[in-house]
Amino acid sequence: MRFPRIAAPAAAAILVFFSAGTAQAHHGFDDFDTDRLYYISGTVSQVRWGEPHSYFNVTIDSDLPADTPERDLPEGLQDAPDSDPINAAPSYSGSQDELEVAIAPPSFTGMWGLDRELEDGERIEAVGYVGRSHTDEFRPVVFWYEEGTPVNQVLNEELPARPLPVPYPEGDAASADADQDSPSAAADSEGTSPAVVWGTLGGVLVAVIAGGAFYLRRRSPRG
Repeated sequence: MRFPRIAAPAAAAILVFFSAGTAQAHHGFDDFDTDRLYYISGTVSQVRWGEPHSYFNVTIDSDLPADTPERDLPEGLQDAPDSDPINAAPSYSGSQDELEVAIAPPSFTGMWGLDRELEDGERIEAVGYVGRSHTDEFRPVVFWYEEGTPVNQVLNEELPARPLPVPYPEGDAASADADQDSPSAAADSEGTSPAVVWGTLGGVLVAVIAGGAFYLRRRSPRG
């Protein structure tokens, strides 16, 4: 029958689409304020290594510099559209003394410059984003360990959005622990959210089922 021959590739395409969407959600920055980059440094604790993300806490240094110190960047982030915002990022000035940091899983960090698990008591530096609704969370675009070894954290080797110019507008900054409702961030979230992935998947499934039912009806013998 022709319908199964059509349905099989359609099902395969759906699985590929869903897997790609899930991976994008895992490695995306949807829950973070991508309008503002911040620099942090501190001491690592409570390391949780694994898939789909690794996590650890960082106790923030009390004497952070005014902005990001000069550090080597990974090869994929050395172009000006990426390096300029990273180098210009101001230091974190929010109310949290400790941040939970989410990084890519070992399968990616191993390719990007870190081939081992971080250790409690180890010191790191990082530039990244503070969570929109959970301002005790932090997602780096790059971090440094062992006295300046850089580790890329951007899947496509480019920043997910162009940050606002520094100094950032006052009154709604992540450093003030306010909610983030910027149009660009909301648009990015809408485009890659799990709800969009599931909605599109459902639409494709409905179309395949409806098409199959119509085909079978047309092929059935009439009395």
